[in-house]
Amino acid sequence: MTSVVCNPMNLTYRYQDLRPMAGGRTVHREAADPSVVRYRGRFFLFASMSAGFWHSTDLRGWEYRASTKLAPLDYAPDVREVDGVLYVSASRHTDSPFYRSEDPLADDFTLVNPGFPFWDPHLFQDDDRATYFYWGCSNSEPITGVRVDPGTLDRIGEPVLLFGGDPGRHGWEQVGENHEPHLDGAPFIEGAWMTRHEGTYYLQYAAPGTEWNTYADGYYTASSPLGPFEYAPNSPFSSKPGGFITGAGHGSTFQDEHGNWWHASTMRVSVHHAFERRVGIFPAGFDADGVLFCNQNFGDYPMLVPDRRVDPWTGTFAGWMLQSFRARTTASSSADGHGPELAVGEDVRTWWAAATTQPGEWLQVDLGEERTVNAIQLNLADQDLAAHAPELPGLAEAAGALRAIYPGDHPTETLIEVSADGGQWHPVSDNRGSGEDAPHALVVLEPARRARYVRVTAGRMPFDGPFAISGLRVFGTGDGPPPAATAARARRVDDRTARIEWEPSATAHGYNVRYGIAPGKLYHSWLVHEQHDLDLRTLNAGTGYWVAVDAFNENGVTAGPVTEIAMRGSVR
Repeated sequence: MTSVVCNPMNLTYRYQDLRPMAGGRTVHREAADPSVVRYRGRFFLFASMSAGFWHSTDLRGWEYRASTKLAPLDYAPDVREVDGVLYVSASRHTDSPFYRSEDPLADDFTLVNPGFPFWDPHLFQDDDRATYFYWGCSNSEPITGVRVDPGTLDRIGEPVLLFGGDPGRHGWEQVGENHEPHLDGAPFIEGAWMTRHEGTYYLQYAAPGTEWNTYADGYYTASSPLGPFEYAPNSPFSSKPGGFITGAGHGSTFQDEHGNWWHASTMRVSVHHAFERRVGIFPAGFDADGVLFCNQNFGDYPMLVPDRRVDPWTGTFAGWMLQSFRARTTASSSADGHGPELAVGEDVRTWWAAATTQPGEWLQVDLGEERTVNAIQLNLADQDLAAHAPELPGLAEAAGALRAIYPGDHPTETLIEVSADGGQWHPVSDNRGSGEDAPHALVVLEPARRARYVRVTAGRMPFDGPFAISGLRVFGTGDGPPPAATAARARRVDDRTARIEWEPSATAHGYNVRYGIAPGKLYHSWLVHEQHDLDLRTLNAGTGYWVAVDAFNENGVTAGPVTEIAMRGSVR
């Protein structure tokens, strides 16, 4: 059976009571920096600020399991299998301990080694049982590695400085939203993750900062686990700066039971706090030349989790297009500054919110005409929850704030209905009274239905707060044709920047700009709405690039021709 998922992942993200040292208070969900491994037929996902972990047998349904043994407020936990046992560590400025587990679901984590001060840890065991430890999260210090004893995790030999940031040559490492050129500062180089593939060691890392849409993962390669390492010009291999939810940095690369590669990574919200984040998962792989890539085309649209080995470029996209972009919306009520149109604007950082906290508040979308609806994704937002959530005692300092994590799940109860005429309604999902916690639920309609209207009605919400929706996203197919093709005009502005322009396609909702280091390796993408140009500041100096601009609407995608990005001074 093939499952369908949609980013951001629908996890029971933990709520935290956060009080910055500068004052104030916010209550919001957070999880980031995902480490995913497959262990004894089950996937385990550890993420920051989670007081436990999630597990799954199919990459679709994830169950949360709290831990009383692991520290709840540690950032960037790492999990890897060493000699048939799971080892877990996380980030602390004081000694950071290592734990082992043979049965994580039984919370049997036991201390192996008290560790030493490090941030963003990562453990890796090679095929010959030699084991290595990597760490680093700094805008001044490099990623560091050392060999360790596989049983005790004591260090063997001296640590090796591996690599740091080079934003003067690596455009994607430049700080800021869209890598804004007026911002100065060194990127944080962090989040090491090692993958061995066909005798080559791929040491992956994140930059430039988790609070920006440009958070991404690149990599270096070597013929041995401690280098010397050579920069990979396909970097960043994981990057999602556009679309409904952005960011794809500080992640982990793993395989499923069929041999398909996946990359899990951090996605950005960063409204209530810079570290307000979610988790995404993307098809990944290695091409015939050993280039590591992620398929992040339409990376927050419905995606297939296959039951066999598939091509990550052709075997994972569900083919359902967004029907609800800029659709007409109405609501039972709206809080000031949170009108219903914000629920269909394709931006997780803005949302509609009801004016009251009463169950029964609703939001309705009019698609304009009857469409085939295959799936509905309901993304809930945290609206002013500090006014409703009880203050937690026993807050502890972590990353410049006092924090505590609320125990248990929190209900997100809704009724979702569809209608062809706005008069007769048909429920497609109703979890009211269930206590279910599904902040990014994807409801797949089997079979698909013809509908013009979609309505969502609130039951109980977290902390009995207001109903708030950042994305009521309806996926399916319209009855018209895809937009006409458009061609890119592209030139290099400087060593790290290209200017991409194209003529608008009359019926397009947006454009997916694909680019890469060879005509057949357009592995990067940047999805935009309502614009016809893009300053691409992610390029690597000394590397040639090619680009294509694909137009899309509710009916499909029309690929644009591939063109070489002209060097400075020339025009194409």
